[in-house]
Formats: sequence, C-alpha cells, structure tokens
Amino acid sequence: MCESTALLHYMQAAGSMMRQFKRSQRLGGQILRDISLLLERDLADVAPGMLTFTHVKLTNDLQHAKIYYSFLGTQENRRLVEEYLAREKWRIRSRIGKQLRVRNIPEIEFKFDPSIEEGLRIEQLLNEINSENTQE
Repeated sequence: MCESTALLHYMQAAGSMMRQFKRSQRLGGQILRDISLLLERDLADVAPGMLTFTHVKLTNDLQHAKIYYSFLGTQENRRLVEEYLAREKWRIRSRIGKQLRVRNIPEIEFKFDPSIEEGLRIEQLLNEINSENTQE
C-alpha cells in the first residue's frame, strides 16, 4: 500500500513536470515568434544588418525569459541594436504581453548569441583550407 502511494505521487509529480516543461516550451516558442515579427522590422530602421532571434530560455516558473539574438553587420550597428533592446525592453515586454495568454508576463532580458557569427567564421576558415589544398 505504501509503495503504491509513493509510486502514485511520483507519477503525479513527473506528469506535472512534463506539463510545465511543455508549457514553457510552448510559451518560449510563442515569445520567439512574436518578438521576431515585432522587432525585426523595427530594428531594420535602427541599424542595417541581419537580425535573427535564435531562441528563448524561460525559467521553470515562467517569470523570466532570456531572449537570444544574433546580428550580422558592423560592430557599430550591433552596438546600436544592443542599445535599442536595452532602452526599449519595457515597451517590448508590454507589446509581447498583449500577444501572450498568460497571467503574468515574463521579465525579459536580451542576450547576444555569437553562434551564427562563429559558424560563418568556421565556414570561412574551412573554405580557405579547401582552396589552399586545391592549389597544391
């Protein structure tokens, strides 16, 4: 009897964690879509370059969201994008909140994601190595 009760509690807790995980995944995906549509147009006027929002990490309690972005362009334009995101964070959060169906809108924080830049740099290095090998 005691073992079955413990098993039941374990199964309920596991189910609750799975629902929470799926909910945070769904909410993160929705935030990513909404912010991409909302800001990629706005930021094209601020700083020319290629802006991509790559992913969103939400805390388990859905109270905080880190929004990762990549920017391909000049260092000056990247700085302008960073300043814009920092300055407009509260307005952006408000605009996203109008799209979400949640009781509490997560606090947002923008983080630069260097993975696309690094991938392009690695591809360039591989191309240079390949061209050197074909010349020999």
